[in-house]
Amino acid sequence: MTVEPRELRLACPVPLAQYPRVLLAHGGGGRLMHQLIEQMFVRGFGARPAGERHDGATLALGAERVSFTTDSYVVRPLFLAGGDIGTLAVNGTVNDLAMCGARPRALSVGFILEEGLEMETLWRVVQSIGRAAAGAGVAIVTGDTKVVERGKADGLYVNTAGIGVPVSERRIAPASVRPGDVVLVSGDLGRHGMAIMAAREGLEFESSIESDCAPVHEPVLALLEAGIEVHCLRDPTRGGLATTLVEIARDAHLHVEVDERTVAVREDVRAACEILGLDPLYVANEGRFVAFVAPSDAERALEVLRAHRVSAEARAIGTVEAEPGGQVSLRSVFGSRRVIDMLSGEQLPRIC
Repeated sequence: MTVEPRELRLACPVPLAQYPRVLLAHGGGGRLMHQLIEQMFVRGFGARPAGERHDGATLALGAERVSFTTDSYVVRPLFLAGGDIGTLAVNGTVNDLAMCGARPRALSVGFILEEGLEMETLWRVVQSIGRAAAGAGVAIVTGDTKVVERGKADGLYVNTAGIGVPVSERRIAPASVRPGDVVLVSGDLGRHGMAIMAAREGLEFESSIESDCAPVHEPVLALLEAGIEVHCLRDPTRGGLATTLVEIARDAHLHVEVDERTVAVREDVRAACEILGLDPLYVANEGRFVAFVAPSDAERALEVLRAHRVSAEARAIGTVEAEPGGQVSLRSVFGSRRVIDMLSGEQLPRIC
């Protein structure tokens, strides 16, 4: 006699009939995806407490500690100014490991290929993956390939997983954020999302906007190896800086205040956002990260970051306060304040 686990007989916590249409329309981002993760996956898998949730996990394997992450890349178009789906897959996975405070070591790569895909296209992506992995100093050690029917995969999708070795014993997570912490951002914002939009819609601006796609592990590891008291790290990909800060503030039950005057957005990116009706704070990035550091280490952290090309324009953009908990506010250039929240959907679907 076989008895099904009790959990499988429980009513589904999310009315899934509402989700296929919504996720398709919005690209699976923003508040709707956050709700799906909280109500479906966290409850179904018994995930870690909110203050420890991250794009990766650090695990104890006997006497050793390793960091582990996985991600899937379904970007459209496959090629854009400043990168392609291959460089995006490698750099995105390397960066997720870096946000765990880990030195990236090895990746797996899985391909979902659409019937009829041109071999020249696949070879370009394979070469990009090889170059990006070599540039980041990681080995591709295993992988998989599947082929699906024509019209089912936008040419190709890529799935990656990565492992790395933590370089610090400090717990780097939202739960470690403290009042008084200084919020640092490693550079200007919004270029990746605008590069995607330009390529997707055939838009031409006065200047070429290239994706900021790049590995950021070197400046992150430099911070940790310099003994900087880093409390939390996060890369502001889907949902941009705004969504990233809201997630951390809610998980840490603290208030983050951002000074708009200190947030770097290139003029061409800002102009493109205005034309398209987008807020650059919510536009995706693929070569930037946010660091919450102890106030006593903030200036030294900026010095360390500015010594690296990818974070040469790092700056402090805000501080952490005790109240009102779980909230992010923006002090505008005019001195007024407004609350920053998650979008109900994604401004730019399919950006990674």
